[in-house]
Amino acid sequence: MNKNITRISVVVGASFLMQSCLVAKKYERPNLKAEENFRTEVVEKDTTSIAKIEWNKVFTDQYLQNYIQQGLENNYDIQIAAQNIAAAEASMKRGKAGYFPTINASATWTHQEISKNSQFGGLFSQLDQYQLSPSLSWEADIWGKIRSNKRATAATYLQSVATNKALQAQIIGSIASVYYQLLSFDAQLKVAEAALKNREKSVEVIKSLKEGGTVNEVGVKQTESQMLATKVTIEDIKYNIGVLENSLSILIGNAPKSIERASLADQKIDIDISTGVPSTLLANRADLIAAEYNLMSTFEQTNVARANFYPSFTINATSGFQALETKDLFNANSLFANIVTGLTAPILNGRAIKTNFEVAKANQQKAFLQYEKQYLVAIQEVSNAFANYENETKKIKIREQQVDLLQKAVEYSDELLVYGMVNYLDVITASDSALNAELSLIDNKYKQLNAIITLYRSLGGGWQ
Repeated sequence: MNKNITRISVVVGASFLMQSCLVAKKYERPNLKAEENFRTEVVEKDTTSIAKIEWNKVFTDQYLQNYIQQGLENNYDIQIAAQNIAAAEASMKRGKAGYFPTINASATWTHQEISKNSQFGGLFSQLDQYQLSPSLSWEADIWGKIRSNKRATAATYLQSVATNKALQAQIIGSIASVYYQLLSFDAQLKVAEAALKNREKSVEVIKSLKEGGTVNEVGVKQTESQMLATKVTIEDIKYNIGVLENSLSILIGNAPKSIERASLADQKIDIDISTGVPSTLLANRADLIAAEYNLMSTFEQTNVARANFYPSFTINATSGFQALETKDLFNANSLFANIVTGLTAPILNGRAIKTNFEVAKANQQKAFLQYEKQYLVAIQEVSNAFANYENETKKIKIREQQVDLLQKAVEYSDELLVYGMVNYLDVITASDSALNAELSLIDNKYKQLNAIITLYRSLGGGWQ
């Protein structure tokens, strides 16, 4: 037995000496230099970023905060992602256990009916054997295969966590966007209903003018048609409100129902639109973090596939009790032990190892391309969000001036129509233009809020 232990020690010692020649490569983070493609003049050279602000400091509406919290707790996509994390965590624990031996226990009964014409047929007609034994199997991590597998499973777990965080940011942004759009339709509905009342009065006025001979029946019909068009607009807005309420209900994990809410006039996202140093611009984006963890996982899986080309050192040991009669099973004379050690090297395996290595390399390259693409997409999203915010902010100022002018034009045309200085078509045109401008102004205000939401999410905010 001492000689066996000595032999095992020699082989194990040799294996650890060989470990200095690890074939596993060390992961190095890709150097993606694409900041010069970031198109905006708003980037400030400071160390702050709106992405570092917690979502409840960005979205201060009490109703919205409640809906976001419900969404984070009840949204079905987030619940599914949580199960993906649980599965990845289980795989990670298995990867960590790769350094330890596997131990199994077995209890067997073997019964043989022996042919009389066989070698031992004249001695036995049947043979029973009982065995109770634990067995141990262990593989030395000579080439870093187990270590790489451990790192791969850990990276997969962290990828699932980062993916969940990215999903949280997306859900928060979606809830806020739908909520603000709902408020914008509420505001449009009020404007349209007020316009309807004015147009109902206009119908009465135009009828009076017809009786006075100032306008003809065509003017009456045109004014009535304009009133009906406004009613159609109101019905469309009400439909959109219902659809958005249903969408928001699903996002927060509820069946479609009416949504309590504030008003668009009460909304204000009071944060400094600054991004931070460009080199650290996208450091908070959870989807980029997840993409890199995916790259790390495939890199380590390539290490595992490469290590399979080299010999593996294993120890298999079995010991226990073995006897022909159950009464002798736990006798000292029934003890037995087997130890098998050795190096196993692949020679001819139908190209399986090379194929697995080539597949692992292709998956690694695919993960790198996905990571690089996601990085460029992230820069595009930030650029677009900044441009959209700037555009809507400028348009709001212009639109407010337009609305003011068109409302005055409506007032003037109504007065001039009474004195016969303009025709009814001028009044209808001015009224339609004013209504459309007011509705567009509300839409611009929503788009400005939505641009801030998009910018916040595209910079990686929302999951902290």
